[in-house]
Amino acid sequence: MNKAKLYLIPTFIDKNYNDTLLSIKIKNTIKDIDIFFVENIRTSRRHIKKICPDKNIDDIIFYDYGKHTTVNFERDLFPHFLNGKEIGIMSDSGTPCVADPGSKIVNYAHNHNVEVIPLAGPSSIILALMASGLNGQSFTFLGYLPIDKKERIIALRKLESNTRKNRQTQIFMETPYRNNKLFDLMKKILNNETKCCIASNIECENQIIKTKTIREWKNYTIDLHKKPTIFLVS
Repeated sequence: MNKAKLYLIPTFIDKNYNDTLLSIKIKNTIKDIDIFFVENIRTSRRHIKKICPDKNIDDIIFYDYGKHTTVNFERDLFPHFLNGKEIGIMSDSGTPCVADPGSKIVNYAHNHNVEVIPLAGPSSIILALMASGLNGQSFTFLGYLPIDKKERIIALRKLESNTRKNRQTQIFMETPYRNNKLFDLMKKILNNETKCCIASNIECENQIIKTKTIREWKNYTIDLHKKPTIFLVS
């Protein structure tokens, strides 16, 4: 009897489908799998068709596990494990389970002794850190900062303190339409000598990755509105 396997499948960051970072292993895995848990079915169908144009999309079973949906593991997942199926998890872009849904599915797989297989591929968080020039030996990914302004100010001051106390790069992100508001607050709250990297539209033609001190950023004009952006502070 075949043992079930759960594959964590990276996909394009660039919506123009620059596939330079998609390995043969990723393509072959997608070709062989017909059960996918995805963040967005429509987007994933488009990704799969681009990666494997000869694959029959209509033969694929899709489960939506996005922010506003839930998966019934006992009904939707366990039978596939029991039948030894190969299953894929795919995000809208980049790497699943990192700043994206999927970790609960992976945890469920571990609890049922299902082999979990992560595939190497693009992650905007890691690409931003690589290109920042900031400390890549010790870093923390904080996800999203609080929305409440007072709590956000406290979070910014705390993460800046951690950069000094622990010599640790602090990485976080924001909903794209609130990027400018967050960055304006950062320039008001953070110390002038604190270094900040802005990594925006990674892997796209209009990619911007720049590291400057807060003092330098105050004299630099940049528009981050509705542009996927990673912020790094050190």
